[in-house]
This record gives sequence, C-alpha cells and structure tokens, in this order.
Amino acid sequence: MPEILQLLASPAHRFVGRPADGPAPAPVDELVDEIQVRAELGIVGDRYFGKAAHREAGVTVIAAESLPPGAGLAQARRNILTSGIAVDELVGSVLVLDSGQGPVRLRVNRPAHPCAWMDVTIGPGAWRGLRGRGGIRCTPVSDGILRVGPVDVTIDPGPSRLPS
Repeated sequence: MPEILQLLASPAHRFVGRPADGPAPAPVDELVDEIQVRAELGIVGDRYFGKAAHREAGVTVIAAESLPPGAGLAQARRNILTSGIAVDELVGSVLVLDSGQGPVRLRVNRPAHPCAWMDVTIGPGAWRGLRGRGGIRCTPVSDGILRVGPVDVTIDPGPSRLPS
C-alpha cells in the first residue's frame, strides 16, 4: 500500500557554500505531519514557496526505496518521502496524491538530480548511488493538503504522453 512517510516544509535553505563546510543547522519544525500545497506556488512555509525560479520545482518527491536505511528528508532535502510509488518513472505525467483531504495534483516536470551534498548528508557514495533515483521536481496544479500516512495514488498521463 502506498504511503507518505515524511513531509518537509523548511523555511531555511541549509545547503549553502561548499559541501565540505557542512549544512546549516536544521530548523526543529521542518519535518511536519501535514503540508498545505498551493497551485503554481508550492508548499506553504517552504523556502521555495512562490519563488518564480522554482515554479517548476515547487514540490519535490523521492521514494524511500531509493534511500539507504536511516536516511530521510532531512538528508535528501526533498519535500515528500513516499513508499510504494516508483516516482522516478513519472516524468511527463501528473501524480495525484490523496491522503484523505482530497486529491493534490502534481505535474512531474523533471528528475531531481542528486548533488555532492548527498555524500555529506547521507554518506559517501550517495551522490553516485542516487543518480537516476534522486526523485522528481513537480509543479502543483491544484490546492490541497497532504498528510503522513496511507495515500491513494493515481497517475494521469501528461500532454507529452497522450497518444497522437
């Protein structure tokens, strides 16, 4: 059964400077049980909410199956950690998640490629190990609320996947 395992809405950008310097301290309240998603804007309270440069990446999703044991959103810096959803295969489609408050539609624009920070926050070799499995960058196309726990999942084909 698909699940949302963790949610992150962080007001702070923690990966600044060089990875060798280490990340900035994490706000104590960045991992939450519920997030409010706004169409075309992102996650309310997140550092990228409403930022024009991040409109196509306002929500990021990663599968727990891609991460080593013990790693989560605080290390991977994605917004939604799922289980039972092959998110890396969804580029070009619309991921619809409903955790009980109605469907939230996310247009999957591109992969969320890992960076050198992953070797610092997750462990040596994570940067290479997460290539092709680093999650997805999405634009929310509907407002809604997502919660940790079981989630109904629907995959709608995007415009690029419709038959001609």
